[in-house]
Amino acid sequence: MYFKTCSIYEFLKKINASFFLKIETLLILFVKFAYYFRRIVFKKSTMKHTRIFRIQNLIFGILLLFTFTAVQAQKTYTYQSVPNDPMNVRIYTLDNGLKVYLSVYKQTPRIYTSIAVNTGSKNDPSDNTGLSHYLEHMMFKGTGKFGTADFTRESVELNKIDSLFEVYRSFSDTVIRKHIYHQIDSISGVAATFGIANEYDKMMGYIGATGTNAYTSNDQTVYINDIPSNQLENWLNIEAERFSNPVFRIFHTELEAVYEEKNMSLDNDDEKAWDSLMTALFKYHPYGTQTTIGTIEHLKNPSLKSLKKYFADRYVPNNFAICMSGDFDTDEVIRLIDERFGKMESKPLKSNVFTKEPEIVKPIVKEAIGPNAEYMFLGYRFSNANKSTYDTLSLLSMVLYNSTAGLVDLNLNQEQKVIEAGAYCEKMDDFSLLVFYGYPKEGQKCEQVKDLLMSQIDLLKKGDFPDWMLTAIINNLKKEDISSLENNYSRVGMMVNAFSDNTPWSDECNYIERLKKITKSDIVAFANKYLNNDYAVVYKRTGEEQNVKKISKPGLTPVSMNRDSQSDFVKSVINFKIKPIEPIFVDYTKDMSIDAFKNGIPLLYKKNIENASFELFYVFDMGKNNNLKLPLAVNFLDYLGTSDMTPVQFKQEMYKIGCSFKVFSSNDQVYVSLYGLNENFEKGIKLFEKLLADPKPDKAVWENQVSDILKMRADDKLSQETILWSGLYNYGMYGAKSPFTDILSKKQLQSVKPEELTSLIKGLNSYKHNILYYGPLTADSLKLDLTKYHKTPENLMPVASETVYPQLENSENLVYVVDFKMKQAEIISLSKSVNYDKSIIPDVSLFNEYFGGGMYSVAFQELRESKALAYSAYSGYSLARRKDKANYIFSYIGTQADKLGDALAAMTELLNNMPESQKSFEASKTAIVEKMRTDRINRSEVLFNYLQLQKLGIDYDIRKDVYNNVSTMTFKDLKAFQQKYLIGKKFTTLVVGDKKLLDQKTLEKYGKVKYLTLEEIFGY
Repeated sequence: MYFKTCSIYEFLKKINASFFLKIETLLILFVKFAYYFRRIVFKKSTMKHTRIFRIQNLIFGILLLFTFTAVQAQKTYTYQSVPNDPMNVRIYTLDNGLKVYLSVYKQTPRIYTSIAVNTGSKNDPSDNTGLSHYLEHMMFKGTGKFGTADFTRESVELNKIDSLFEVYRSFSDTVIRKHIYHQIDSISGVAATFGIANEYDKMMGYIGATGTNAYTSNDQTVYINDIPSNQLENWLNIEAERFSNPVFRIFHTELEAVYEEKNMSLDNDDEKAWDSLMTALFKYHPYGTQTTIGTIEHLKNPSLKSLKKYFADRYVPNNFAICMSGDFDTDEVIRLIDERFGKMESKPLKSNVFTKEPEIVKPIVKEAIGPNAEYMFLGYRFSNANKSTYDTLSLLSMVLYNSTAGLVDLNLNQEQKVIEAGAYCEKMDDFSLLVFYGYPKEGQKCEQVKDLLMSQIDLLKKGDFPDWMLTAIINNLKKEDISSLENNYSRVGMMVNAFSDNTPWSDECNYIERLKKITKSDIVAFANKYLNNDYAVVYKRTGEEQNVKKISKPGLTPVSMNRDSQSDFVKSVINFKIKPIEPIFVDYTKDMSIDAFKNGIPLLYKKNIENASFELFYVFDMGKNNNLKLPLAVNFLDYLGTSDMTPVQFKQEMYKIGCSFKVFSSNDQVYVSLYGLNENFEKGIKLFEKLLADPKPDKAVWENQVSDILKMRADDKLSQETILWSGLYNYGMYGAKSPFTDILSKKQLQSVKPEELTSLIKGLNSYKHNILYYGPLTADSLKLDLTKYHKTPENLMPVASETVYPQLENSENLVYVVDFKMKQAEIISLSKSVNYDKSIIPDVSLFNEYFGGGMYSVAFQELRESKALAYSAYSGYSLARRKDKANYIFSYIGTQADKLGDALAAMTELLNNMPESQKSFEASKTAIVEKMRTDRINRSEVLFNYLQLQKLGIDYDIRKDVYNNVSTMTFKDLKAFQQKYLIGKKFTTLVVGDKKLLDQKTLEKYGKVKYLTLEEIFGY
C-alpha cells in the first residue's frame, strides 16, 4: 500500500494545482460525508458489518489522501526579494526555520550548492575545542542507510567505541590509555567490516558532482558541491539523509587525519602569525582563545558523545541555510527542498554570551617564529554593533589599498619602499577587523614596515588622498561585481556570507549604493576617531621555534574498505531516473572567430553577450627560455610610466576609468592583458598601448628592483613550498640545470641596463603574437580600435630560439632530500613517461579518476581512510602541455615524519598492484561521463583552450575522445594501461623534512639517497 500511495502522490503532483483549487471544497465535503457516514454505521453495526467498515475505511483513506495531496499541491511559498537585484535572489524560510537562498543562472546546466551551518569554532566548548571542525570531517562518513552494509550489527560496535572513547579521555596514565586505544582500534576493525567507505563521495561521483568539500571557520561550517542540474533531486535526497541521520564511523582514522592537519598548522608560519594576532586582539572572545582545529590536548581526548550532542544542538534547521545558484526552476526547487528538509525539527538555540573585550589602550606587540621570510601583521578591532561601521571601514580599506591606486599601492609598493604591503578589512559575526601586512626589503626591519604603514594612516587622517578616489573605487567595485556575477561559486558565496553574518539581502544588494553616500570627510573623521594606538601588531621572525609539540603516530590497524559492497541507498541513487543532458563540445569554427589582423596577426574573437565587460590579451609564444631578461622586462613594466606620465599618474588614470592591466611571464609564454568596462575600452587601450610603446626607463627604479629580486630569491630559500614545488621538483625533473635554476646571476643582474629592458618592452609588438578578445564590441569595431592603437611593423620578427632543458631519464631509483626544520614530511615521486600522445587521453582520464582523482579514489582511500597515513595523498598520470615534452607518473604525500616509511610503502604498492573494485571502477566511469555532460567551456576560456590545443597539434575539442571512449572501457583496459605505463618504473623520490626526524634506512629502500643543499636546487 505504501508504494501505491507514493505512486498516486507522484502522479497527482504532476496535475495542475489549479485543478485542486477548484475541487478542494468538494473533496472536503466528501470527507465530511465519509466521517458522518462512519459514525452512523458504527452506531448500528454488529460484527457482520466488518466488510462494510473495510470498504468505508478504504474510501475514507483515499479521500483523505486526495485532500492531503490537493493541499500539498497547492501549497504556496512566500519569499523575500530585493528590487533591482542583479542575481534575482529569492529567500525562503521553511516552517521549521530553514533558510533557502535561490538564484537562477543558466550559463551552464549545473548548480553550485552550499549548505551553510551557522556554527564554527567560536561555538566549540572551551574544554573541547576543535569540535566543529572534526564534526565537519565526520559528516562525510555516511548514515544508517549509506556507508553501511549492515547497520544493525555495525551500530552495536559503534556504541562500544563511543563508550570506550569516554573511558579513554578520563585517564591520563599513558599505559592505560594505550591499552584502551588498542581496544578502540580492535573494535573499530570489527565495525569497519560492516561499513562501506566513501559511499557519500561515490554518490557524488555517480551524479557528476565536482568540488565536493567542506570548510570550517570561526563562525560557519559550509558543505559545498557543484552538481549537474538534472541531478538536483538525487542530491537533495542524499543531503537530506546526511543531515538528518549522520553516523560517525571510522572515527579514529579520521581523527588521525585531523591530527595531521594540526601538525601541518604547526609548520605553517602564516597560521602561527594569524593566531598570534587574533590572540592579541581578543582576550576573552573565542576568536582569540580558540583555534578552528583545536588544541593538541583536546584532539588527544576526543568525545564522540560530545560530538553527537554538538550536532543535535547546532545542526538544526533553524540554524542553517541551503544556498544555490544555477540552472533550475525556483518553484520546483523550493518544493523539493521542503519535502526533504521540511520534516526536520527545529530547536531553540542557546545564545552565545561572551565576556566583553577590554579596550586596547596601547599597541599590543607579539612575535611569531618560523623558518619562512619575515613579515608583519597589524590589526584593528571593531564592534559590529553599528552596521554603518563596516561600510565605512570597507571603503576606507580600499582608499588605503586597492591593488592599483590606493595610498599603500602608490606610496609604498609603487615607490618600492617595501617588497610588498597591503590592507583589507574582514567581517566576522561579532567583530570586524582592519588588517595590514608588509614584507621588508633587504636590510629593512619589520618595525620599519609597520611605521611606513602607519604613515599611510596619517595621510588618511589628513585627507591626503585625491577627491576622485571614492568615485573611482565605486566604478571598480562595479567592474568586480560584473565579474563575480559570472560564476555560481561567487554568487553562492555572497548568499552564504549574508546568512552567516545575519545580513539582510537588501543590505547585500545595496552595498555599493550605501558606499556612494560615504564622503571623504566621513572617511577622515572615522580614521581620526578609530585608527589610533588601539591596535595589535605581530612580527613574524625567521628562526626555529623551540618546544613545539606535535601529535605522534598512534598504533592503528588499517580498516576494511569494502570497495565492492554497495548499500541499497546508493543503488537507489544510481537507479534514479533522470533526463540525460547531452554534452556540448566546443566547435572552434562556430563558437569563436579566427581572423587575420594586419600583418597576419591572428585575432581570436568571442563576443560577450552577457554583460558590459571586456578582456583583451596579446599572447607571445616566448618566455624566459627564449630570453632570460624577458621576465625581468615584463615585471619592470609594472613600475614604469611614459615620457609624459609618471608611474603614479598612469596607475591613477587606469583606475579612474575602471580598467586594469596585467603582465604575465612564464618559461615559454608572455602575455599582457587589459580588463575593464566596455564603455572605456578605447580609453583603456590607448593608455595601455602608450605604455607598451613608450615606457620610460628609470635607473633608480631598476636598481631598487634588483635589490628586491635578490631579497626575494633569499626569501624563497626559506619557503618550504618553494623549496619543494620549485627547487626540488625541477631538480628531480631536469637535474642541476633546469628552467628554474637558469637565471641571471647577481653580477649579471646588476650589469643589466634599464634601457635594455624598456627596449624589450617596446619591441614586444614587433614579434609574432596572437590577439585574444572577449567583449561586447563587434569584430569590426574591435579591428578599428586595434588598427588605431596597436602599432606593429610591416614584417613581424620571428620568436628567438628556445633553450632546451633535457628531462632526465629514470634509469635508477633515486631519493633527493632537503633538510628543513618542520614537523611534517612532504614527498613527491616522479617518473618520466612517454611524450604527449592524444590517443591515451581516455585511458589517462579513467586511471586518474579511479586511482587518485578524489576522495573515493584508491590512493585516498588506502592512505588516508584505511591506514590514516596522510592528511593529503594523491597520485596520477600527468599529461604534458606540449608535444615535445614528456608525461609523468606523479604522486604526492603530506604526512608526519614518523609515518613516511609506511606512507611510501603504501603508495608504491598501489602503483604496482592497483586494487580492483568493479563498483569503484563503474563509479569512476560514470563520474567522468556525467561531469562531461554538463561541463562547458565558456567566455575567454574558449580562446585560450584553442591556443593550448594548437600547441598539441589538435584542432577539435579533445574532450570528445574521452566522452566517446570511457563508457565502453573495461577494468582490463585500465590494467593494461597500468602495466604499460606504470608497473616496474624507476622513480625519483623528492623529500623535504627534518633530517633528524627522517629514517635513513627507510629512505634507502627507495633508491640511492642524496641530501641536496639549497644552493644546488636553487642555483644560487
